[in-house]
Amino acid sequence: MKRTTLLVLLQLAMPASGLATGVDGVNGVNGVKVSAAPAGELASHLVNVAPVPTGFSAEARVEAVRSATMAAQIAGRVTEVRVEPGQAVKKGELLLSIDARELAGMNAAGQASLAQAAAQWQRSQQLYQQKFISRSALDQAELAYKAAQGNAGASGASLSHARVSAPISGVVGERLIEPGEMAAPGRALMTVHDPAALRVVASVPQSRLPALKAGAGGAPKAVVEVVESGRRLVVTRVEVLPIVDPVSHTVTVRLYLDASEAGLTPGMAVRAHLLTGSAEKLTIPAQAVVRRGEVSAVYVLAEGAAPRLRQIRLGDVVADGRLEVLAGLRSGERVALDPVKAGIALKQK
Repeated sequence: MKRTTLLVLLQLAMPASGLATGVDGVNGVNGVKVSAAPAGELASHLVNVAPVPTGFSAEARVEAVRSATMAAQIAGRVTEVRVEPGQAVKKGELLLSIDARELAGMNAAGQASLAQAAAQWQRSQQLYQQKFISRSALDQAELAYKAAQGNAGASGASLSHARVSAPISGVVGERLIEPGEMAAPGRALMTVHDPAALRVVASVPQSRLPALKAGAGGAPKAVVEVVESGRRLVVTRVEVLPIVDPVSHTVTVRLYLDASEAGLTPGMAVRAHLLTGSAEKLTIPAQAVVRRGEVSAVYVLAEGAAPRLRQIRLGDVVADGRLEVLAGLRSGERVALDPVKAGIALKQK
């Protein structure tokens, strides 16, 4: 097995010229004889020219369609925080409380003033009917009652702001304040997002806008790729915003993801492949390629012959993840999908 591994490494480490000619069709390396391995024993791919989607790529990020940042509306010390980041919450659920004793006192005073003004207005109505007061005095009592109503409502609303509740159902993303800290109007307290509805946002140069609108008859299509794993995500809808940023000269494109896509978090970096047309290209799966530095090669399989390592020249990655072949392969040839197994099988026969 050691000799087999060494032979495979030697074969892959050959110069580019050896990969193109010296290895292709050779039955031995450094005097070691090699027997043929039947091509049918290895998983393979038939190389052919086929229409593939064309377009361009843009770096993008994942964000939640529904998200909210709760901010303080009153000043006060935070007395209680009930949730942690990552915790699921329901709409209307209490998240944190702010010390509101001063506001409670003001609300009580407002309610008392309202009760007093209401009683005074009722007495004024009775006195007016008995002709003991003028119309002006009655109007003054009514205005005092309405002013007391407004003050009581304002004090009650301020008191309600001491209890911060979730505006949507979802997951707590960030907790930006701790118990004992001072909250001030406008200070962010917590973020909540709905993980069931995600989208990808990309900034596209304005020069690409005509091609993007012309692609697919005005209804552009796209594929989202998770760069680290190569995973492809299903895009259900593409939305191109109708304005261009005057500073960066880019247009924002939103790609809405299927609800079944899991393992994504807002803020993740992804790559958006925006499709604008199609073209006939010779392509192969990415897993069939052997890479050694700047040299790319594949194992070419033929019936009744040993696998042959051949250098190829690659182009761009097409939208479905396959690699465009510019030189080194012809349509109708077959390549091994697992280069390691092909190399080992070549030495074991």
